[in-house]
Amino acid sequence: MADPWDEVDDRADAQPEAQRRGWLTRLRPGVRRRPERPAPDTPDLWVKDPDSGEMLFRADLEAALWVTPSGRHMRIGADARLRATFDGGVWEAIESPPTPADPLGFNDGKPYPERLAAARAATGRSDAMTIGRGTIGGVAAVALVQDFAFMGGSLGTAAGEGFIAAARAAVAAEAPLVAFTASGGARMQEGTLSLMQMARTTLAIQELKAATLPYVVVLTDPTTGGVTASYAMLGDVHLAEPGALIGFSGPRIIEQTMRESLPPGFQRSEYLEAKGMVDRVVPRRELPGVLASILGVLMAGRAGTRSAAAA
Repeated sequence: MADPWDEVDDRADAQPEAQRRGWLTRLRPGVRRRPERPAPDTPDLWVKDPDSGEMLFRADLEAALWVTPSGRHMRIGADARLRATFDGGVWEAIESPPTPADPLGFNDGKPYPERLAAARAATGRSDAMTIGRGTIGGVAAVALVQDFAFMGGSLGTAAGEGFIAAARAAVAAEAPLVAFTASGGARMQEGTLSLMQMARTTLAIQELKAATLPYVVVLTDPTTGGVTASYAMLGDVHLAEPGALIGFSGPRIIEQTMRESLPPGFQRSEYLEAKGMVDRVVPRRELPGVLASILGVLMAGRAGTRSAAAA
């Protein structure tokens, strides 16, 4: 049976061009449709609270370190994280060693170099790891921030080299290392090379331990996959931000595998604190003070001990 709408379409196509342009064009032949212009680049002044749906003024949210009135700790970039961590917001960047751009020639529908270029353009970073040094509560320290905005904070060779560079900078300066983790796991575009970074970063932590230097981990949302299975859970102290997702596989995968419902709050930082996997859940605003207290205690007497040993 013929579709009656086909006949309507045929009649429309048979109309003269002038009739298909609309009533205004038929009345005034000289009128032409205004060409479409791209929307101007205006800053996004408002951010929607993912919990309450409330529209929040961006400047107020930035002043609150991206913690909403409902208590949601939203993800923040490396610069904001380091400014909030170091005394006076002052820190010095440490460069990561260069790594091959596309070691496997990987293509998952788009060449890996194109994905890297897009992530670098969006974040202004060369990869997921950003390293800085400064003081926290007067204690010289090295801090490493894993940015989830860069390809999900995935662990590849560049991220592994960044972690090793941060650990060795801490050893060279005889300073503690603080790592802010956020990752979806290993970077699939680098295959086995990505998985090798789990072992390499673990060895870097052993260098810190051999130098008797503290290694403190702050788990942020989300910390999953091979990062959780390596350097994220090898700290001397494990802190976590409120509501952060922390685990290896996601809860949906676990439920489908076990065919059981998971308890409320499963894999969230508060649940893991109650189970002993996390030492303390700390709101973002309180993190610098808590880190300063921990590092002050762990580094106390270090100079005196070295002097006594030398004597």
